[in-house]
Amino acid sequence: MTLLKLNNRLAKQFDTRPMLTDFLNEIYGDILTPETKLNTLPGVNIKEENDKFIIALAAPGLSKEDFKISIENDVLTISAEKKEEVSEVKPHYKRKEFSYSNFKRSFNLPETVNTEDVNASYENGVLALNIPKKSEAKQKSAFEVKVS
Repeated sequence: MTLLKLNNRLAKQFDTRPMLTDFLNEIYGDILTPETKLNTLPGVNIKEENDKFIIALAAPGLSKEDFKISIENDVLTISAEKKEEVSEVKPHYKRKEFSYSNFKRSFNLPETVNTEDVNASYENGVLALNIPKKSEAKQKSAFEVKVS
């Protein structure tokens, strides 16, 4: 077994964990099942509309009970944790498998959002959060001023 030493200066500039995880999944992808592949952070899309922000987080294989969403000091934190245990008992052997996956993502919210009216839904592997803006932050429609 060969040990690989990372340059600390380089490691501070770049988070190499996702790249390393993708590399290992690519090498061992044929022998790893989707349940045993290495964890990575889920992809996130953030969209701003006139009256709200929409965050869509791709997290397939989870249920809505697995998520924990909190807002504290204008920081939105989305985390999920899933534990599974499979047992099989036969006359000549006993098999037990454990599976554990988790992630945590945090986002700084602008002061213009109404944090008390945030709602979330989970459907088809996508967690969607609607974050409404405060009424004073919504864009007003343009109007023309007549010169007298």
